Amino acid sequence: MKKNRLDWPSFLLCIIFLTAMSLSIFLFPNEAAKWLAATHDTLIEQVGIVYLWVGFLSLIFLVWVAASRYGKIKLGPKNYRPTFSTFSWIAMLFCAGIGSGVIYWGTIEWAYYYLGPPFSLTQGSVRAIEWSVAYGMFHTGPTAWAIYTLPALPIAYLYHVKRRPVLKISEACRPVLNKYADGFVGKIIDLLFMLGLLGASGTTLGLSIPMIAAGIHKITGIEHTYWLDLLILLLCTLIFSISVYSGLEKGIKKLSDINVYLAITLLLVVLLLGPTIFILEMSTNSIGLITQHFLYLNTWIDPIGQSGFPEKWTLFYWAWWIVYAPFIGLFIAKISKGRTIREMIVGTVLFGSFGCWLFFMILGNFSLYLELNDIVPVTAIVQQFGAPEAIVTVIDTLPFGSLMVFLFVILSIIFLSTTFDTSSYMLAAVTQKEVHGDPVRWNRLFWAFALALPPTALMFIGGLESLQTVTIIAALPSVVILFLLALSFMRLVREDKD
Repeated sequence: MKKNRLDWPSFLLCIIFLTAMSLSIFLFPNEAAKWLAATHDTLIEQVGIVYLWVGFLSLIFLVWVAASRYGKIKLGPKNYRPTFSTFSWIAMLFCAGIGSGVIYWGTIEWAYYYLGPPFSLTQGSVRAIEWSVAYGMFHTGPTAWAIYTLPALPIAYLYHVKRRPVLKISEACRPVLNKYADGFVGKIIDLLFMLGLLGASGTTLGLSIPMIAAGIHKITGIEHTYWLDLLILLLCTLIFSISVYSGLEKGIKKLSDINVYLAITLLLVVLLLGPTIFILEMSTNSIGLITQHFLYLNTWIDPIGQSGFPEKWTLFYWAWWIVYAPFIGLFIAKISKGRTIREMIVGTVLFGSFGCWLFFMILGNFSLYLELNDIVPVTAIVQQFGAPEAIVTVIDTLPFGSLMVFLFVILSIIFLSTTFDTSSYMLAAVTQKEVHGDPVRWNRLFWAFALALPPTALMFIGGLESLQTVTIIAALPSVVILFLLALSFMRLVREDKD
């Protein structure tokens, strides 16, 4: 226990801020919703372009590192074999980094772009429809996963090469902060990381749980209410608390493997029983569009047209990836022992992007097919009843509809659990002074239940914009943290090579 003693100041500070934030939303829901709306507009106007450049520069930086001599650095002893098989490694990093959000947006994101196309395209035009699918894939592609991977570089180097048994963001910033990593500045960095993760987790759960509730309503007829959302949240919390209590090997790894097998099953069923040729053709077309316009997509902010499209979507997405990045970086670093830095970068960016694209290509194009062929009025359902209802209606059109909806609900619950068992695992790691093996069990379990507080509050006030705003706010300090982590990595490798 002495080796895994708690960092009580970080632990208690985070609890105080978490409780205060959640209580404020519960006690003053209308005021909280108005404040979030006003803050959203202000932040997007003032700092939105910063998020855009963070994404693009992260990708450029990682390409350079992977191609340089630093890419050959082994994370661990020279002859050490990777701790996890390639399949389990990919499964864990993908499930930690995405969660059920990939099912939500993969199925329905195109509908928002169909109704409000980018580039001032005419709604319903051929080009607008093509971009409606491609743009969602861009938002979950290489740039997004580069943001995730960047923090893993200094963390993995310190943990596996320098063998420092500390999984803290402040520790990874030590090459820049020096003695300040142990003082007030370091505590603030760790606190901002934890609060950002808790806020982003609330956003993810706030989006995904209504989707699961809509599936349960379709199967059982139980009315979708706030109390049903809370019941689902409790169920998910119990699942990922058991997983994180079991540890990395016995819990998180096994649940991630199961999740990937279920996801592959669902995608294969949709691909083979749905409009296969249409899905393949639209997917190929979308890859071509993204490849051809990749540089433009990474820098389009629409200063003249001022359509608001990049602000509403790309900047929100980049903020989402940024706020999760330190957490995912910690986790990628933890599970990548035995791999080279190049393997870690290329594997995470390529497999992460490909995994996300499968959902957008198969589920997204399937639902688009239903819209274009007047089988299901997907966009009309989104406008009238919301995205969760539209998603479940799409899945219900498959052969054995009720069975497929049931599989969809189970997959969504497990996807949520695989994200939040790793979230609570890393929160426990950050609130300990040292981590030898797994963090203390009671600490892991505590954070599993603490993660349920923000979504409980955010679902209470509801609304997609409120959820987006929380992510955009939480991402702001994470931008500074990402810069410090990139600088720390360069100092570390240059000092060791010189």
